[in-house]
Amino acid sequence: MPPIDQNSRRRRGTGLIALDEAAAFPGHTLYAPLTGSGEVYLVDLHGRSVHEWRLPYRPGRHARILPGGNLAYNGVLPGGPALFPMWHKYRGGIMLQAAPDGTVLREHRDPLQHHDANHLDDGRILYAALEPLTGPDAAAVRGGVPGSEADGGHGSGHSPGTVWADTIREVDADGRLTWSWRAAEHLDRDAFPLHSHYAREHWPLINSVAELADGNIVASLRSSSAVIVISRATGEVLWRTDPGTVSQQHHPTELPDGRLLVFDNGVFRPNAVVSDVPYSRVIEIERPSGKVVWEYHDPAREAFFAPFMGSAQRLPNGNTLVTDSPAGRLFEVTADGYLCWEYVVPHFAPYRESEVRSLFPSEPNAVFRAYRYAPEELPWL
Repeated sequence: MPPIDQNSRRRRGTGLIALDEAAAFPGHTLYAPLTGSGEVYLVDLHGRSVHEWRLPYRPGRHARILPGGNLAYNGVLPGGPALFPMWHKYRGGIMLQAAPDGTVLREHRDPLQHHDANHLDDGRILYAALEPLTGPDAAAVRGGVPGSEADGGHGSGHSPGTVWADTIREVDADGRLTWSWRAAEHLDRDAFPLHSHYAREHWPLINSVAELADGNIVASLRSSSAVIVISRATGEVLWRTDPGTVSQQHHPTELPDGRLLVFDNGVFRPNAVVSDVPYSRVIEIERPSGKVVWEYHDPAREAFFAPFMGSAQRLPNGNTLVTDSPAGRLFEVTADGYLCWEYVVPHFAPYRESEVRSLFPSEPNAVFRAYRYAPEELPWL
């Protein structure tokens, strides 16, 4: 008999797992396998691949389709130093647009870009990046594991004891800087400390940035377990989630009524007791009150737990597309929590950089985010 596949995710089955076509939002789902070499897939509700892109860079997190049909893709800039052990896991550096046939139309490069790069409809790109803090500036960052600052990164030109702090940058269609924000300048160190279990190599670890309807900026600070709204005019923090509302969260997005939809990972959830199992959920937060007014978690809470990454997209029919990123599991739920579509990404491969492979030695099928598109949003298909 053939040997048993030791990859449990692959062994349990991939592709389409469940579909209630009457309840699901019609359309196609886009995803980019994180350990791929530049492949982006578009699948229909039955899990059949209907279009693929082959791009020249491996994914620097995710892709999405812009109005008009072009693909916005965040790729990894080849080469570059390992600034700290996790840097190769989530760095990017290339923000491009590609035609449906894969032709690269334009690129913007920033070797310090990481996690999110939000391609706006008018050609601007809003993205998270890094800057080094050393000496007293590094020491002023609160929390984290003592003595766990970055060593500067081989070949990076920075000294040991570096804390890499987040910045947010916006460039126009020609790549010119039009707006920027620095955590080191605008974040209160005492109000936004690193969680005590996290290394002091990266603070506060912004994993998502987006522009709100009023022009201000929403950002997710993973290692400080906070979602904040930043004034575009002054850089000040206008609003934040109450401590304890979210835990190591990802992907806050604004809904038409002004609420925020958030993927709440649930790692180190405060006030948890020994009998509690860790679980993830998707929540809506009402901004004036800060209260959670809707949430989804699996009926068996332990069955849905993503300790890192994850996203949620509210669909036009009121359903929510959820990306259980580490498991490569994409699923859709109705407003009352009925799971009506489930798909497991079938593309497994090891991470390419040895630094990342040593931390994640298996062959994952992980994706950072997935998006659903209605047929009219894909005029070329």
